[in-house]
Amino acid sequence: MGAKLGGSGGGRFDLGQNSDMNVTPFVDVMLVLLIIFMIAIPPAMVSIKLDLPPAKPPPPNAPVKQPILIDIQAGGGIFIGDRGTSLATLSADLSRTLTADDPTLPPTQQRVYIRADKRVRYGDFMVVMNTLQGNGFYQVALINEEL
Repeated sequence: MGAKLGGSGGGRFDLGQNSDMNVTPFVDVMLVLLIIFMIAIPPAMVSIKLDLPPAKPPPPNAPVKQPILIDIQAGGGIFIGDRGTSLATLSADLSRTLTADDPTLPPTQQRVYIRADKRVRYGDFMVVMNTLQGNGFYQVALINEEL
């Protein structure tokens, strides 16, 4: 058994000075403040009254409208449904197809679906998208494969 009797040198059990900040009181104060604010502030209870129209089921024998698809193939082929077209005549052919499908709406306000082969370059796809938007077709939806 031994004891240190004096001297300024570091000994075997000398802890030295601890210069780290003690954060335990800080954490305690923050937790107390958190609890006070959780109790004092009421939860946000905002309700908005909406008057939605009632849902109407479609008539029993109503035909289901098939979407108009634009297919872009890797070789550069563009198809509207099963008919081929080119980039120069895409908007005219699409307008003709949409007018024949639903004559009550203008062609530029009907939804068009685009499906592209996975090997199609992004630039080629964007040329088709820009051509459609340049001719006023903004109701464009994209179709992708499910993995």
